[in-house]
Amino acid sequence: MRVLVINDLSCVGKCSLSVALPIISACGVTCDVLPTAILSTHTGGFEGYTFRDLTDDLPEILKHWKTLGIKFDFIYSGYLGSIRQIELVSILKQEFLAEDGKFIVDPVMGDDGKLYQGFTEGYVEKMRGLCKEADYILPNVTEACLLAEHPYPVTKENAREVLNKLAEICPFPIVTGITVENDVAVYYTKRGRGIFSFTHENVQGFFCGAGDVFASAFVGCLANGIHEAKAIYLASEFTAKTIRRSAREVDDKRYGLSFEKEILGFLDSLLFS
Repeated sequence: MRVLVINDLSCVGKCSLSVALPIISACGVTCDVLPTAILSTHTGGFEGYTFRDLTDDLPEILKHWKTLGIKFDFIYSGYLGSIRQIELVSILKQEFLAEDGKFIVDPVMGDDGKLYQGFTEGYVEKMRGLCKEADYILPNVTEACLLAEHPYPVTKENAREVLNKLAEICPFPIVTGITVENDVAVYYTKRGRGIFSFTHENVQGFFCGAGDVFASAFVGCLANGIHEAKAIYLASEFTAKTIRRSAREVDDKRYGLSFEKEILGFLDSLLFS
């Protein structure tokens, strides 16, 4: 199995590619990467970070790959910094995804009910178009509301409405980070046929990279032939364990989740599923 992850690379702070590459590789599959930008640190709590946009490099990378005849069994896209990058990923999917391959989109656009700085409604519309090409989408609550054109936030009471709207865009939407009383949940549906969820205790605090941990584990499970519902369960369990460990052990939460010490348990669960 060959997985391509398209995301930014933060040199310090565990998120995006620095999370996806080790987790997916640990699942026993080849993980190739396409960096969309390089940052000195991620943007969650750090100031003065450097940012280099790699948009101009992407066409030449794809041109070289085409000469090699590379095909990917899974393509997983995360942070895309511009409409141009979204367009390039759409082209990449058409040219490099293997027959019967799967395309997973984490539509990174915002949090806490707001778009990230620099993104516009035009960007949201373009990302909605990319999600229509996907087999799975993995929005957080903010991104789910943006894609579904629904008031923020997603709650237990309106989850069915939001998920059904998302299912009109992509056949298998998975929404992370839904607060349900004192818990946090992952909700999903397949072509709108019922709403399902996995719930964990909500650990207070901001844990940068949690969505990346979940998405990477989910992709790693799919690449091992795990059924979608089981893959969501295993990924959510792994993410919850890394959050609980990080709450205990990581003093400066800006540096990301302590996922490394939970990988062996996750792999045991994956292998015996």
